[in-house]
Amino acid sequence: MNIDLSKMVTEKRNSNTKDIDKVSTLEMVKKINCEDKLVACAVEKELPQIAEAIDKIADAMNNGGRLIYCGAGTSGRLGILDASECPPTYGVSSELVQGIIAGGIEAIFKAKEGAEDSKELCVEDLNNMNFTNKDVLVGIAASGRTPYVIGGLEYANSIGAVTVGVTCNPQSEIASVAKIAISPVVGPEVITGSTRMKAGTAQKMVLNMLSTGAMVRTGKVYGNLMVDVKATNEKLVERAKHIVMEATEVDREKAEAVLEETNYDVKLSILMIMANLSKEEGKELLEKNNGYIAKALSK
Repeated sequence: MNIDLSKMVTEKRNSNTKDIDKVSTLEMVKKINCEDKLVACAVEKELPQIAEAIDKIADAMNNGGRLIYCGAGTSGRLGILDASECPPTYGVSSELVQGIIAGGIEAIFKAKEGAEDSKELCVEDLNNMNFTNKDVLVGIAASGRTPYVIGGLEYANSIGAVTVGVTCNPQSEIASVAKIAISPVVGPEVITGSTRMKAGTAQKMVLNMLSTGAMVRTGKVYGNLMVDVKATNEKLVERAKHIVMEATEVDREKAEAVLEETNYDVKLSILMIMANLSKEEGKELLEKNNGYIAKALSK
């Protein structure tokens, strides 16, 4: 397959960094920083599409579906990174948000560049995880033309699943295949074609929004507090105490006592304190309100 790289924004030469090998180290990092400043503005232009995707993902999760990322190389690793942070941050199952990468687990640690060229490989990976039309597939590729990702999106479309494309090339094939296209155009890279840089940063920002937005919409936060955090280490135990204290304005002693009673269930502890409920009453009220503290408190 012939690929015309000259038509891809992410493969063009950056006129602002042609002399990067000749300037001082300070000037070099200033150039990189100057280019990085363009990323947030590029993402900002895609906010309507990002919001649409968040609502679709939250709706899927509320109906038994999952968020699945797929990508190759840096893009695949970013999906796996975002997915891996959801269980400790929001207390969700590791099944709810997952990432798959062309080439499998080995490709996370060592580049397997040829793996991205197979459409069928992504379909196989999706079938292995029992992907259904209840799930949402987010295909990530800076170039917008990665066969592995295109194959996954086409398959997901064929079974009626929601599909989202995240790419940094406008009018790309992935953008046309996905039902929702998110295409922050960050321009040519500091080092020509090194899409782990600006494109990767833009993709990470978008994925942060997708997963965070979905968790907010499914009741995993109260205000801006991560009330479903799992206290699995010393730092998170302290965070749990701090969250309860922040949400309820009680002292440390009271927060610790209620957390001990609930086995460090932050959400339940907050509701018990704020509504003056027993553990059993708090559990029942949360269940009736699908885990939303704000809804439970409004009753």
